[in-house]
Amino acid sequence: MSNRGKVIIGAITLVVVTVVLTLGTLLYMFKVGANDVVNLFRVIYIVKSRYVEEVSPGTLLTGAVKGVVGSLGDPHSIYMDPKLYKEFMIETEGSFGGVGIVLGVKDKVLTVVSPIEGTPGEKAGIKSGDQIVQIDGQDTKDMALDEAVGKIRGPEGSQVTLGIRRNQEIKDYTLTRSNIQIKTVSGKMLPDGIGYIRLSMFNENTGNDFYRKYQELEKEGMKALILDLRDNPGGLLQESVKVAGKLVPKGPIVSVIQRGGQPETQYSMLEAPQYPLVVLVNGGSASASEIVSGAVQDTGAGTLVGTKTFGKGSVQTIMPLGGGAAIKLTIAKYYTPNGRSINGVGIEPDVEIEAQETQEPGKDVQLDKAIEVIKGKIK
Repeated sequence: MSNRGKVIIGAITLVVVTVVLTLGTLLYMFKVGANDVVNLFRVIYIVKSRYVEEVSPGTLLTGAVKGVVGSLGDPHSIYMDPKLYKEFMIETEGSFGGVGIVLGVKDKVLTVVSPIEGTPGEKAGIKSGDQIVQIDGQDTKDMALDEAVGKIRGPEGSQVTLGIRRNQEIKDYTLTRSNIQIKTVSGKMLPDGIGYIRLSMFNENTGNDFYRKYQELEKEGMKALILDLRDNPGGLLQESVKVAGKLVPKGPIVSVIQRGGQPETQYSMLEAPQYPLVVLVNGGSASASEIVSGAVQDTGAGTLVGTKTFGKGSVQTIMPLGGGAAIKLTIAKYYTPNGRSINGVGIEPDVEIEAQETQEPGKDVQLDKAIEVIKGKIK
């Protein structure tokens, strides 16, 4: 036999051995039938060789990865291509490109969790709870969350048109994308020694920035505190623990329970709350905001005023993949100090008051109610 023939036979043997080993590994790891594994390879091969247009192997494999994550039926578990992953990491650091709305999926519909203050989305009048039914004329029904995010984001100065459904009425909003810079903490002193701190989301700077603002208000003579978490879509769990640790008494803040069932509990070391507290919440208060709100309510450290929160009680982690991609995967659910899971349920406020759509400029009925409640707590 010629050397060339030996090389070909050797190459074929190597491929066969590799496939057999791969099949064996998959069968052992996932305890699935041989037909399931063979069908995966067959589908990739058939599409690659027979589809009417040429498709790169990379595209097919990426599709297979997205299919694995998508099969979970969890809108918070997504595959992120390198572009989306990079934008996500920039967002947690405090800036990103887009129109400034945080998206979620509620009742299987693409929904605005909250607009971000000072962004094109907020300025255009988009509100928490709005349903996005179209993006640039494309129907969003069954559209994956990551795909929707990718379509809404784009170069600064470019435009995107969103079809928004609110109260059964659909209206188009054409927004010009901008570079979104997020300052998560702001605050001021209100009359009668009432401190006011607004958190717009929880990124990697929020805990420390909250401490600084808190100390500034203390130096100004703060006697009570209103914490505004309305339209705060959440963010980093550890930052919410930092904030709660300054507000609730010594004991559990949140328990995170992963698949094995063993809780990992985060604690406050604060001997006792230092000031009367009211927390403002609404339907745009989600995730990390609900961790703080739930801890305050369960420990009796303060009073929640506003409307029911969004109800996102799950925890995600980022797992980088090769080539700059990653997956965001739900790995746990969290529970309030009293053991409540608020996932899909939300937190009911202690004092319920709806925002008024037609209220006069500068008037905030929910904040007014919070001030009324907290004045009754000041000694």
